[in-house]
Amino acid sequence: MLRTLHVRNYVLIDSLEIRFPEGLVIITGQTGAGKSILLGALGLVLGGKADASLLGAHGDTCVVEAEFTTGPDAALSALLAENDLEDTGTLTIRRTVNRSGRSRSFVNDEPVSLPLLQALSERLIDIHAQHQTLRLGDPAFRMAMLDHYAGNYSPALPGSSSPVIPGLTGNLPACRKAWDALQQVRKELAEVTERLERLAAERDYNQSQFDRLDAAKLRDGELEELEAEQKQLSHAEELKELLNAGEDILSPADDRQPLTAQLKEAGRQVARAAKFIPALDALVQRMESARLELEDIADELDSANARIEVSPERLEQVEDRMSLLYDLMGRHGVKTVAELIALRDRLSEALYDSTALEEKRSKLKKALAQAEKTYADAADALRAARQKAADSFAAAIGDSLAFLELDHAVFRVELAEAPEGPTGRDSVRFLFSSTGKAPQDLAKVASGGELSRIMLSLKAMMARFTAMPTLIFDEIDTGVSGSAADRMGSMICGMGEHMQVFAITHLPQVAAKGQAHYLVIKENDVTSIRLLSQDERIREIARLLSGSVISDAAIANAEALLGVSLF
Repeated sequence: MLRTLHVRNYVLIDSLEIRFPEGLVIITGQTGAGKSILLGALGLVLGGKADASLLGAHGDTCVVEAEFTTGPDAALSALLAENDLEDTGTLTIRRTVNRSGRSRSFVNDEPVSLPLLQALSERLIDIHAQHQTLRLGDPAFRMAMLDHYAGNYSPALPGSSSPVIPGLTGNLPACRKAWDALQQVRKELAEVTERLERLAAERDYNQSQFDRLDAAKLRDGELEELEAEQKQLSHAEELKELLNAGEDILSPADDRQPLTAQLKEAGRQVARAAKFIPALDALVQRMESARLELEDIADELDSANARIEVSPERLEQVEDRMSLLYDLMGRHGVKTVAELIALRDRLSEALYDSTALEEKRSKLKKALAQAEKTYADAADALRAARQKAADSFAAAIGDSLAFLELDHAVFRVELAEAPEGPTGRDSVRFLFSSTGKAPQDLAKVASGGELSRIMLSLKAMMARFTAMPTLIFDEIDTGVSGSAADRMGSMICGMGEHMQVFAITHLPQVAAKGQAHYLVIKENDVTSIRLLSQDERIREIARLLSGSVISDAAIANAEALLGVSLF
């Protein structure tokens, strides 16, 4: 339940801090006093839209803080645990907004995301805002009401003859799960089919591309080898001339003495001199090493010369192969043979993929048939449970409407076929007649006062099954007066016996039912709220009865109303 509310610098509220009791809490005030502002502040702290226009004139930050006490709620506890928030039985929610419009949210002084704040708020409080009766025309709202009733309904009183409706706690989640699985299989099948169609359209092209690359017998590094060989072959004659010239110096082909022989003879002469100059022995050794090195060089030059082939035929072969590789690289927009090899492998995989994808599509078609059957079974089970609950649901609403002085009203629930979706293949219509004659679409035939009473009946029923700790009615009694208003007040008061209920109202019959009565006041463009004493409450109810001029008769009437509600 909502224990305290603190508001600072929110629109016309300068600073406000107030505590609320259990049971039925009445809030009244003159039109324009700021009841909607107070409700807006509460909506903000519960995760509503935030912007800079919410800030008042007394600072650069708006702060709204609400403290809730929580009872046993497995879903709420699980949500807190999942987000590393301690479940202490008390939740303090704070929301701040600055001049830039940026907001921050906190739960028990821990920063939280806005989606988490909204998820927590759904477990703490339900606000029925003005004009929410328009939601009766929303198919999703009607479906949710029926599903909620059917999933949680139990006899209201011990010994009641009302049937226990089988719950949807398994059917609805099962249908959602089956729908998600069906959509996933459909998505996968569509992707595989699209890919197969694309491969089929590209198959002939891919095959020709692959065949050409495969026939080329590509080898990584081949182009570099060919380029080196081509360079050598294209300069073969010049290379032979150069090598021959080098060999001729080292080992002349004519009568000239080879350079190595001359170096050997020079070494002998220096060796003879070394007998007299021992230091020359080192030179002799160096000359011998040089001679041996020159002989090796001569041998290698001869081998290199022998390997050089002057072959126009081989040069043509090399250049043809290089031309093929260059052409393939240009055709496919790559720069290396390695990239051509990678492309060839990808084309091979693509050609093979069509076979694998055909097998996958065949499996997915079987999975689709099974998923469709699972979904159809879940949707049928959901429909059966809804059909079984519909009459009891309609009867319960009809009883409430009779209590609210719509004695001849007829309320029916009609199920019809609808496009398949996560909540099954049903649509729900609420049919209504205030005269008992042929009921028609509720949104088209019900008056404002009738819509208010229907919505209250729905809310009262749901409050019994949702374990919602706090419920706020913002002028749900619009369009109702007289004894019907008194009945509405009694119904709201009855709800307050099991939960905390706030009723923002202009009706004295409703205002007289509450355990606590707060008055919203606007003075000097500043909105505030305060708890009324018994005497103040009498005068406020008298004002609701008679207007700005409070007569003795109005006071007597107010005392009578409070007397009935108190005793």
